Amino acid sequence: MPDKVRIGAAGVIVGILALVLMKYGNPPNMGFCIACFLRDIAGAVGLDRAAKLQYLRPEIVGLVLGAWISALITRDFRPVGGAAPWTRFVLGFFAMIGFLAFMGCPLRMVLRLAAGDLNAVVGLLGLVVGVLIGIFFINRRFTLGRAQPQSRLGGHLFPGAMLILLLFIFLKPSFILYSTSGPGSMHAPVLLSLAAGAILGILAQRVRLCMIGGFRDYAFFRDSYLLTGFLAILITVFLGDVFWLHTFKLGFAGQPIVNPSGLWNFLGMTLGGMASVLLGGCPLRQLVAASEGNMDAAVAVTGMIVGAALAYNFNLAATTEGMPPNGQLAVILGLILTAVIGWASRPVGVAQQVQA
Repeated sequence: MPDKVRIGAAGVIVGILALVLMKYGNPPNMGFCIACFLRDIAGAVGLDRAAKLQYLRPEIVGLVLGAWISALITRDFRPVGGAAPWTRFVLGFFAMIGFLAFMGCPLRMVLRLAAGDLNAVVGLLGLVVGVLIGIFFINRRFTLGRAQPQSRLGGHLFPGAMLILLLFIFLKPSFILYSTSGPGSMHAPVLLSLAAGAILGILAQRVRLCMIGGFRDYAFFRDSYLLTGFLAILITVFLGDVFWLHTFKLGFAGQPIVNPSGLWNFLGMTLGGMASVLLGGCPLRQLVAASEGNMDAAVAVTGMIVGAALAYNFNLAATTEGMPPNGQLAVILGLILTAVIGWASRPVGVAQQVQA
């Protein structure tokens, strides 16, 4: 099967799964949202106290376990790590701050576009700008170093943590928090969510779904392979919203769970896009890479989870009313620090040559 047909078919399947999840309980235009679901998990385990955003999202658990099993079967499981883990944590942290300013990751952005949300067009423009800035730094020989082989045990720790969360999903211990209202209370049945997440994880692991990587590859090589998958998701969800869910609504106003501020939608996705390029992929790609044994990706995901927790502990995330002052400052600080990381993270010889 030609590569573009394969990733296009994967995109159609992911689009159908997103529609099914929205049909059976997930929040509107949020069949899948990696950033939002990591945020809900942070709330569920008590890292923040945003009462409306607490749920152990089975989609994330299923995604990681599906990608992990797929990687083991195909022998893509290769434990590596040690390439600037603290820098990756910081980049993951600020990527999440940016995505929570937009109120969604690149995958949810596609779902919002398909539903007619024009705020997502502003986010898309910001994402493209962020990717282009990241590419500028890559062209200046940006690097976080080369990951080194690690123990197999270490590579299994991140999927192992998801197995623990899987137990919590079914055992429901008292220390796990659950929202009774708001987005955290809106979810599809557990088994359906787990299955959908597992299928997404397997597909993403096999075809390398990553929208950030798609824009990067097109800018560098005019390679549209990865973008084909997201175009397939867009078309599939658009048709489903129009003819099945009947939720298509073109416009800026009245869209579900969005930040109405165009400026901060744009800047948030600029930050998220830039940080993701420097990390080597979007939140979806980081989860899949962590499932394949990449401990650096697991550190980046940990940074995202901590970023989500602090965003709600310190009023940094956008709401349906707009962007709070603390959040505006956090996005600006994130843009500055991410740019500094992009500018300064070069091979030692290159940096010394520039200083000379």
